Amino acid sequence: MDDLKAMAKQAKRRLGNDFWKKCKEDFDKTAKLAEQNGKNATKVKSRMYDKVKSVIRGEEEDDFYIKVKKLLDEHGEVSDAIGRLTDKEYFKTLSYEERQRYTMELSAKYLAALEKYRKEKESAL
Repeated sequence: MDDLKAMAKQAKRRLGNDFWKKCKEDFDKTAKLAEQNGKNATKVKSRMYDKVKSVIRGEEEDDFYIKVKKLLDEHGEVSDAIGRLTDKEYFKTLSYEERQRYTMELSAKYLAALEKYRKEKESAL
C-alpha cells in the first residue's frame, strides 16, 4: 500500500511541474527534427517512450550497459566483446560448468545491451 501511495505522490508531482507538457514538447520537437533529417519519426518516438517509462519507474542505466556502451563507442562491434566484458578475477574462481553458465549469461546480457544501443543510435539525431 505504501508503494501505491508513493507512486501516486510521484504522479501528482509530475502533473504539478508540467512534466507531461515538457514531454509532449520534446516528443514533437524531436519527431520534427527526425523527419527533417530523413529518419523515421515513429521509431524516434518509440525510443523516447521507453526513456520516459524508465524515468517514471526510476530506473537507471546499469553498470553493464554503461560498459557495453563505452566499448561500442570506442571500438565498435568487436569479435571479442564477451572476453573484454568478462570479470577476470571472478571468472578465475568459477568451476568449468559455472564458467560456461557465466559466459552464456554474459552473452545474453551483451546481446540485449547491443540491441538497446542500436535502438539508441538509430533514434539519435
